[in-house]
Amino acid sequence: MPGWLPRAMVMALALYGCFQLSSWAFYQLIGLLTNILIAFFLALAIEPAVSRMAGHGMRRGLATFLVFLAVLIAGIGFIVLLGSMLAGQIVDMVEEFPKYLDSVINWVNQTFHTELSRVEVQDSLLHSDWLQKYVQNSATGVLDVSTTVLGGLFRLLMIFLFSFYFAADGPRLRRALCSVLPPSRQTEVLRAWEIAVDKTGGYIYSRGLMALISGAAHYVLLVVLGVPYAPALAVWVGLVSQFIPTIGTYLAGALPMLIAFTVNPWYALWVLGFVVVYQQFENYVLQPKLTSKTVDIHPAVAFGSVVAGTALMGAVGALIAIPAVATLQAFLGAYVKRYDVMDDPRVQGGHRWRRGEPVLSRIRRAVGGGGHARGPADGNP
Repeated sequence: MPGWLPRAMVMALALYGCFQLSSWAFYQLIGLLTNILIAFFLALAIEPAVSRMAGHGMRRGLATFLVFLAVLIAGIGFIVLLGSMLAGQIVDMVEEFPKYLDSVINWVNQTFHTELSRVEVQDSLLHSDWLQKYVQNSATGVLDVSTTVLGGLFRLLMIFLFSFYFAADGPRLRRALCSVLPPSRQTEVLRAWEIAVDKTGGYIYSRGLMALISGAAHYVLLVVLGVPYAPALAVWVGLVSQFIPTIGTYLAGALPMLIAFTVNPWYALWVLGFVVVYQQFENYVLQPKLTSKTVDIHPAVAFGSVVAGTALMGAVGALIAIPAVATLQAFLGAYVKRYDVMDDPRVQGGHRWRRGEPVLSRIRRAVGGGGHARGPADGNP
């Protein structure tokens, strides 16, 4: 046995053990790393406001606290408005349930010539086996729901805590990061950080402005139709449709349609039509103008980035995919050398035909990729 073979075997086993340990640690800490990533992008989003307040002489810690307090108050206010709306609608539906049940039973009796009564239907529902099993399963699942809620609150608190430290100690964090890099790399890191702040802040700004416009437009519609809780529904549509990618529009329009259906079924169709029309107006007119100077990426690239982010990190990846791709595109754009495009009709999708060239030769040249047929005159058999 060669003398180097035992050492090589020990080295290979040590590397394999380190790889397994690193993989185990990564999978154990993936939740924490995801929370830190969310907190970092949240800190980038509020960095412009914090820096502006700090530029006027306010301490960064106090400025960060005031920004977070404003976000917290806005979030609690939205949840209270939405909760009161849902609670009121649930109470109304419970009170009107006997009338709905009577109308359904009358329709069944007239259509199928039956003699059902509301008392019989209620007794059969209350004493059914599936209802008892459902109540038992719901009772046993209360603990799981409570655990999930507490875990979500703890995760939210962790994200806000990390985000507060990232925003309040931003200069110190950048200084600590640059202290381990040579001066040439420090410039690149600071430039990438600045681009990330601009793109993330621009993304939040453009989305907030579109949410305001969307909420105002839907508020006018709901007021005209006489749908209750129009302010809360407008806020719901504006926020959900803009800050939940891909499926946010459908989630946002479902709740106003449901509430409008309780008023008049035809109102739900009006709301559906308005949501579809406004979505087209937003995609092709409003969004390109608002995001052209903030998050200038192609719609296909944005959609692909959302799909890729969802596949990698779920809902978190969908939320941070667009600002991350916009930052990467802007950072790499400085290192890609570009040239002036020549004036050629083929750039626009056309073909450059030679004057006097026969049609058959044009077709052969197009099929052959622009080349010409070789023959004996070319020196080839």
